[in-house]
Amino acid sequence: MKGSYDIVVSNAKVRYAFTIRRNITIVKGDSATGKTTLVEMIREHYESGAGSGIELNCAKTCRVLAGRDWHILLREMHDSIIFIDEDNEFLPTDEFAGAVRGSDNYYVIVTREGLPNLPYSIEEIYGIRESGKYASIQRVYHEFYHIYGNTRTGKTVCPEKVIVEDSNSGYEFFKGISTTKAHTVISADGKSNIFAEIMKSQEQNILVIADGAAFGAEMDRVMKLTGRRKGIILYLPESFEWLILRSGIVAERNLEEVLTDPEDFIESSEYFSWERFFTKLLIAVTKDTYLRYSKRKLNEVYLHETIASKIVRQIRGIEW
Repeated sequence: MKGSYDIVVSNAKVRYAFTIRRNITIVKGDSATGKTTLVEMIREHYESGAGSGIELNCAKTCRVLAGRDWHILLREMHDSIIFIDEDNEFLPTDEFAGAVRGSDNYYVIVTREGLPNLPYSIEEIYGIRESGKYASIQRVYHEFYHIYGNTRTGKTVCPEKVIVEDSNSGYEFFKGISTTKAHTVISADGKSNIFAEIMKSQEQNILVIADGAAFGAEMDRVMKLTGRRKGIILYLPESFEWLILRSGIVAERNLEEVLTDPEDFIESSEYFSWERFFTKLLIAVTKDTYLRYSKRKLNEVYLHETIASKIVRQIRGIEW
């Protein structure tokens, strides 16, 4: 499945209206915020149709997955939007993550806890709040897609330390452009290690660079930490490869269209998360050119001043 889908679910008392655009969407919130009500309305409509008193408008079939036989039920669900409530024990398992990988469904998961086995985007974490007599779903972490903190005041931030999620080309790039700078650059060697790296860092101003397309499970604890410690800045683009594609150094027909509406081009059964799509795209469009890209080892041409400056220009408000 690919594309974005508007979903409107309503009965005589409540109405939910929201849009999903990736294979995994997370709905968070405390008890009594309407999360379980949403899932139950989806279930009742699927089972009883108009007789349920619930109206559901969506271009795709919406269903609920639950119970100990979830894996058997899931085999029969295709090209659908599947809702899952947080009381299902299979949610944090490797088995479920394996089932989602390669699936042609989209998943809307209600959970208050992070799900580290699933690579979901910070852009697709939502909360539910009342809006008049209706309920609406709002993004929880949408604003943390860009650089935050001091950039809102117009000031330029000079980090003392840069923590990069990966240990391959992205890390090599940021370390390479920082050889003559005062700040240090380290690799966290994976998104799950970023919290620990921040905790043991003594510097006042720390810039964290991670792939927002798959960082969703880490957001809760990292955001709580930024609330306790000033000077932690998050820059969470889709991925390092996305950053390069956005920089303008790659000339490719229809590239702007892909970057504007990637959901229309990314097939969920092929890409577990969007970062993988952007990596494959960058490799394809730079093949047999001087910009030839490799995920494992950075092509040194990306460190040339003209090219590097165009890439870091995307990261506004940081002094390199």
